[in-house]
Amino acid sequence: MAAPDLAFPDFTGKTALVTGASRGIGRSIALGLAKAGAHVLALARTAGALEELDDEIRAAGGKASLIPMDLVSGDGIEQLAGALKDRFPALDILVLNAGSLGELAPVPDIDPKVWTHTLDLNVTANWRLLRALDPMLRQSADARVVGLSSRVGGEAPKAFWGSYAVTKAAFDMLLRTYAEETAKTKVHVSLISPGPMRTDMRKLAMPGEDPQTLPVPDELLPLVFHVLTREERDPLRISFKEWSGA
Repeated sequence: MAAPDLAFPDFTGKTALVTGASRGIGRSIALGLAKAGAHVLALARTAGALEELDDEIRAAGGKASLIPMDLVSGDGIEQLAGALKDRFPALDILVLNAGSLGELAPVPDIDPKVWTHTLDLNVTANWRLLRALDPMLRQSADARVVGLSSRVGGEAPKAFWGSYAVTKAAFDMLLRTYAEETAKTKVHVSLISPGPMRTDMRKLAMPGEDPQTLPVPDELLPLVFHVLTREERDPLRISFKEWSGA
């Protein structure tokens, strides 16, 4: 649950798409945006978890549309973009959160199928989302694109994290490049590096770690709201630990 003193901005009238919205950081952001007044388009693979999120959003007086889909399956992204263009005049917020840990293994031992899937989800799917939704973002009076980054990707290489680290490094460069291309438009791009948080992915990666020592995803919301409302574009990439002083 978010901290009681959290100040919610007013996103009334804004449309926000959040990927990986059914759990962890994505779920927290989706719920926070809904509480701030945005119409949340919650995208994830698990329909049941999305329905639970929808119940909580409605209980809080918010509004959501559920999108149960696999981002790496077929041409679903392009079909989704077409459907959204028919329903909404613009897309104001795009949170690129969905991702896969891949396989924690030495580079020579990574399963080729796992490597390909991790690349498809962590990089290619996000490129396809930007490609398909760019026209809607440019229709917004103040569009915000937020990518969930990682220190492991391109900043601090770590043994056995190859599939995740390589794809997150590519994801960061994808967002940095898109930021350069939209620098003179009304599309603002930000990267947030959450660091270790109490999520299922972290538990999978570090099963022996005490989760009670980690911040919960709701603690990230003030930083998310900051990058969604700030006027300046720099710094592009913000670390939760450095920003919060944790």
